[in-house]
Amino acid sequence: MQTVTAQNGIATAPHHLAAQAGRDVLAEGGTALEACVAIAATLSAVYPHMTGIGGDGFWLIREPDGRLHAIHGVGGAAASADLSLYAGLDAVPQRGPLAANTVAGTVSAWEAALADPACTLPLDRLLRDAIVHAETGVAVTAGGAGIAQAKGEELRSQPGAYADIFEPEGRPLAEGDVLRQPALAETLRTLAREGLASFYTGSLAARLAEDLTALGSPVSAADLAAHAVSRPAPLSVPITGARLFNTAPPTQGFASLLILALFDRLQADAPDGFDHVHGLVEATKQAFLLRDAHVGDLSFTDFDFQGLLADPDALDALAARIDPAKALTWPQPPQWGDTCWFAAADGEGRVVSCIQSTYFEFGSGLVLPQTGITWQNRGSSFRLAEEGWNALKPGRKPFHTLNPAMALFDDGRIMAYGTMGGEGQPQTQAALFTRYARYGVDLQEAISAPRWLLGRTWGDVTTSLKLEDGFDPALYTALEAAGHDVERVGPPSAMMGHAGALVRPPEGGFAGASDPRSDGAALGW
Repeated sequence: MQTVTAQNGIATAPHHLAAQAGRDVLAEGGTALEACVAIAATLSAVYPHMTGIGGDGFWLIREPDGRLHAIHGVGGAAASADLSLYAGLDAVPQRGPLAANTVAGTVSAWEAALADPACTLPLDRLLRDAIVHAETGVAVTAGGAGIAQAKGEELRSQPGAYADIFEPEGRPLAEGDVLRQPALAETLRTLAREGLASFYTGSLAARLAEDLTALGSPVSAADLAAHAVSRPAPLSVPITGARLFNTAPPTQGFASLLILALFDRLQADAPDGFDHVHGLVEATKQAFLLRDAHVGDLSFTDFDFQGLLADPDALDALAARIDPAKALTWPQPPQWGDTCWFAAADGEGRVVSCIQSTYFEFGSGLVLPQTGITWQNRGSSFRLAEEGWNALKPGRKPFHTLNPAMALFDDGRIMAYGTMGGEGQPQTQAALFTRYARYGVDLQEAISAPRWLLGRTWGDVTTSLKLEDGFDPALYTALEAAGHDVERVGPPSAMMGHAGALVRPPEGGFAGASDPRSDGAALGW
């Protein structure tokens, strides 16, 4: 794979059909905002194990005039989702009706993005590819088939239409089988016909509420109607040569920024050497300690995230905690998550970095029979506690691993980047960004090169430092000698996430890259 270049616009996504949908919208004169809606909708049809309209989404947008802002399409816990609903349980279930306890915010983020006056393409055009792929079918990828096989036993037992759609012949769909989702296609047609607000207050909302109630979810019609997007100011931090941006809580964007701010203060002369990998891993630990203590619904914390990022002395003090030669003991519990990051940039100067997810693969496992929507289980991360971090309360927004990133370089370059991968998202962001920005590695190579992961993802329960094959053999030995619990996991794989990036240089044109670990592409015109 090579870095893709183009003159008029570019789109990148973890499935090539979604990238094509976004690229075609750009070629028809659409904005990057419209391209990202087309990408997001198409992903719901072609990558349903990773994302869909039953989940949440976050947008980071750089406007042609230089303004940078965010849209948070994140739903809160249902009004009836209180501790009494989970009486007798130690934790919110990870699957099933009680895991489907928050409103899905993705579609509200689309609506907010398309409210921009520059967006003029009709909604039925933006949803066209998604409708076609859902109706006529799409070939199942190797990754999708692997997840269906691994998770089928726990998913087919959930109430709803999971088995009807994803196991129509009584077995998990295999690679190359055709996945058809006619109910989802009709849902997308309803949205195109009635408008995106129908998801929350229209005829579609009524069907959603009916199915959710019938399946045992606490999310009601009133919860859907009460939902609204939020627009907290993005967080930012200066580093050498650039200012970095990411989304505010409840996302872990704070941790992603903090990792790079701390690493900017460390000595590391070459990409993928000991100082680079060890430094980023140790910066990750410092960032995650603060993340796990404070990041959540902004309404339930008084921690000054932007204040810390803007305080050089505080950042210096945190960086000083990092031992350049020795690993900090790491028993911290990790976060799960399966996600899709995607982006687009247009000829007018807009750059959009997006991420959306149903949390675990296939979310809660509840597939709503009337609409074909897989509902998220993001609220399974809530703690069943009266108070404290991420404690369950009606209306509260859960902690999110999702976080789309952007960088504005001093030389005028604009970079959008991100990945899926739960606990690995900030780490992969840090790896690809530092390779490209600090060491001058080619954009595609920065993504394709071997990666590491501290903690678990994709259902792994260990908290070791996992490294793919392909690094200098001396690196594995040096990391072990420094006290890291090194686990070699073999060739590059989806365990390390599906990353992507695009860059708009000041002189014009575009560059983009996609992850060979995914089924994606970067496509320009």
